[in-house]
Amino acid sequence: MNNNNNMNMAQLMAMLSKMDKKDLEQGLNKVSQMLKSKDADAIIDEIKKNK
Repeated sequence: MNNNNNMNMAQLMAMLSKMDKKDLEQGLNKVSQMLKSKDADAIIDEIKKNK
């Protein structure tokens, strides 16, 4: 994965396509909860920590 903060759409889609439906739904739920409760920088930091 490249080092810049903006993961390109192709990389993101490739990652998502490897996940099964259940994992994908859980991930999307987490993201939607994060978006409601945190600012974008906090979300990006969380994602970086979880790599």
